[in-house]
Order: sequence, then structure tokens, then C-alpha cells
Amino acid sequence: MSFPRTLQWQGDVKTGSLTIIEQTKLPAELVYLELSTLETLIDAIKRLAVRGAPAIGVAGAYGCVLALREGLGDAGLERLAQARPTAVNLRWAVERVRKFARGDAGRALEEAKRINAEDVAACEGIGKHGAKLIKPGMGVHTHCNAGALATSGMGTALAPMYVAHAAGVKFQVFADETRPLLQGARLTAWELAQAGIDVTVIGDDMAAIVLRERKSQ
Repeated sequence: MSFPRTLQWQGDVKTGSLTIIEQTKLPAELVYLELSTLETLIDAIKRLAVRGAPAIGVAGAYGCVLALREGLGDAGLERLAQARPTAVNLRWAVERVRKFARGDAGRALEEAKRINAEDVAACEGIGKHGAKLIKPGMGVHTHCNAGALATSGMGTALAPMYVAHAAGVKFQVFADETRPLLQGARLTAWELAQAGIDVTVIGDDMAAIVLRERKSQ
């Protein structure tokens, strides 16, 4: 099954780093960033280089490792939690790791990997159950980006599409462009096309027509 790996921790607690896809460069080019300090991770979150609630949460969990490794303590963790105030997953992940780690970077990495694995499993579960709803010849309508680029797994809303496609089901996706940041046109269309899934980008104001004409079910 082909989908982009948005973020991955590489290495041990002492010298490891978080590698992410630099999403502001998509779809023109696929660029990876290696984040080895808290400052670089906070910057990536603020710039939307990494985005999507689950992905930000997992990135934040690994960010705790960087903060504690640098000796920044609770002050560093709080700065991380505030990097994107509207991202509930970010503060949730930071608080969960903080309570488990108790200031130890090694324990922080252990808990961050656990959060990462839970997110991957949740995506797989959504994909498995949701794929049953996608039938041959069906049209599927999406808004924004809730795919692999928004998680550490295969995505949430797009996960059933990946599973159905892998099972040989033929269907068409209509992806709203999603103004003003164009997450649908830039990100959803890109990742589905990379997987070989038939996707058409439509203007946000075309969504009602697509639904009225029953092009998507």
C-alpha cells in the first residue's frame, strides 16, 4: 500500500532526530526536513511544514524528547505546547509525555513511540472499516486534507480510500481545492495521485454541483 510517510523518528535518544515532509513545498517538490532541536520543530509547526491534528500531536510527542534532551525542562515543553494553540492534539501529547517522562528524555522517547504507534493503528482501523463503504464506480468527495500527510499513518478520511484501492476497487475522488491554503489541491490531490488513485480537483464553489448531479455518493 503506497502512501507518504509524513514523519519518522530516526536514531536513539541521544542523537536521534525527527524527519518530516516539508508540506509547504508540495506539490512542486518533495523535500524532507531533519529536525534535531526544539526550535526547528516549533518553527515547522508554526509554518505548517507539518500539519494535521494527529501529525502535530505525534510531532509534539517527539518534540518533548528534543526539549528534555536539550535540558529545557517544563519551560521548553510549555513553549512546544503553545506552538499552535488551536491544535488540541499538540497539548494533549505534550502533557501525556510530560507526565510519563518526569524529565527523562529516554522515557519521553518511549512514550512518543507509543503515541505514534497508536495513531498508526487508529488510521488502519479507520481504513479497514471505512473501505467497506466504497463500492466500484463510486464517486467520493473530500474537503481539506485528512490523509497520510495529516497523520503518522495512512490518514483518517483518506484511509478507506487507500485500503479500497489496494483491494482493487475502482472509484473516483473529487477533492475540493480548500481555500485559502489549498490543502485539497496541494496535498490531498498530490498524495492520492502518488498512490495511483483517480482524483479530480474541483473549486470549492463546485461542491454543490457535484453533489446535486450525484457524481459523488
